[in-house]
Amino acid sequence: MFVAIYGRPGCPYCVRAVQLAEQLSAQRDDFTFSYTDIQAEGISKDDLCAMAGKPVSTVPQIFLDEQHIGGCTDFEAYARANLGA
Repeated sequence: MFVAIYGRPGCPYCVRAVQLAEQLSAQRDDFTFSYTDIQAEGISKDDLCAMAGKPVSTVPQIFLDEQHIGGCTDFEAYARANLGA
């Protein structure tokens, strides 16, 4: 499975999401992830809304195999329920 995390520098929830993804990547052979700095890449809030298919107002925005999961707390809950985190 592949997780894409879209965040910005200085965001504590973005840091938590990346740390969880790093942990899962180390524990599981079937888990990989990428982190995209939305400021560096010029990705706007409107771009994130279009990608998620609904309005979003915070970062990070996280996608699992191209399906929108939500933010950091949604990712943490998913990882606990489904990935043994």
